[in-house]
Amino acid sequence: MPTTTTVRRAAAVTAGALALTLGLAVPALAHVSVNPGTAVKGSWTKLAFRVPNERDNASTTKVEVEFPTDNPLPFVSVRPVPGWDVKVTQGKLPAPVVSDSGDTITESVLKITWTGGKIGPGQFEEFEASVGPLPTKVDELTFPTVQTYSGGEVVKWADPAKPDGSEPDHPAPALKLVAAGDDTAGGTGAASPSTAPPTGPSVAAASEGDSSDGTARLIGAVGVVIGVVGTAVGVAGLRRRTQ
Repeated sequence: MPTTTTVRRAAAVTAGALALTLGLAVPALAHVSVNPGTAVKGSWTKLAFRVPNERDNASTTKVEVEFPTDNPLPFVSVRPVPGWDVKVTQGKLPAPVVSDSGDTITESVLKITWTGGKIGPGQFEEFEASVGPLPTKVDELTFPTVQTYSGGEVVKWADPAKPDGSEPDHPAPALKLVAAGDDTAGGTGAASPSTAPPTGPSVAAASEGDSSDGTARLIGAVGVVIGVVGTAVGVAGLRRRTQ
């Protein structure tokens, strides 16, 4: 029979590995984010607003994404999400903005609202929009998002980045903008500069890649935990046979 000390050590190793693995896996799924996180300045791109449900006793029933008004996006179109109603709100900007092409913009998309659907506990949904052309004179766009739960709770994802680089409690989804050819844009799904929106097939392919990548990371994390548990059980059994 394994000793009490052996069992305790095996349990401690397993618990520690589980905590470490979940600590690495959960943050990537916990916050509302925009994917890809990087795009090329002046380009068209597809943005997927990824919304996870963080409550185990309520469902997400409404998502509102605010669009920048100091650097408005001239063209925005949305992809239908089965089971959800979408409303694109367009209106006057707080102040006129001169675009990169020299045009004066006074109206733009202010926000997009999705309602009528449900994101249950342990689930997430992606809400997609094709936008462009992206501005060329700024390095980041933020999209403050409001998430409403079935119990009435409202969570605002609108906190700016902290000066020390640490993550705020409710960070606003952010899209980094880089120059064409910048290595940091590689592998993010950012489109090359273009005067036309991306085609349907390319948008669909990018969405599938994002989802598969997140699923693969989660499966890998679970595999690590299972491996550690198996090792701990094997060690306990070996010690039992040698005693």
